[in-house]
Amino acid sequence: MSDARSLDDIKGDLAADVEQIMTRYPTSRSAIMPALDLVQQKYGGVDGTSYQAVAELLDVPEIWVFEVASFYTLYDRTKTGRHHLRLCTNLSCMLRGSDALMRHLQDRLKVKSDETTKDGAITLSAVECLGACEIAPVLMADTQYHGDLTVEKLDTLLAALSDQVAKEVT
Repeated sequence: MSDARSLDDIKGDLAADVEQIMTRYPTSRSAIMPALDLVQQKYGGVDGTSYQAVAELLDVPEIWVFEVASFYTLYDRTKTGRHHLRLCTNLSCMLRGSDALMRHLQDRLKVKSDETTKDGAITLSAVECLGACEIAPVLMADTQYHGDLTVEKLDTLLAALSDQVAKEVT
């Protein structure tokens, strides 16, 4: 998140990149999502100060930026762990076992939905829809989709994330 950064710091960090993004879209409003993606990549999430910065850089009302950030589950509006697991709980995924997969993840990670593991490595979230019904049940680990999930596939993913976290720490 932008935590200790001021509005001017964020605008200074993002200005050139947002200007480049705007060249690809017919209107400034169309550039809100990629600008928020940029904020999330740079700061690990989006918050009120970053909404204001994006709005000012794009010359759009701040409420438009907030509406986009609050509608899409891919934007982290609260602090998350180093890795964020989003499990779809919509109808297609539920019918293919996402409820059992969520219970498995909660047991393995010892957290509930929207909580982060004690070591700060993983945040687990139940989300309404990831738009990938054809591979239900589906989970988004950071920015990568994992579909046709089973308990075994989840365990493999968790092991890989654990190895990655261990490498990040050392």
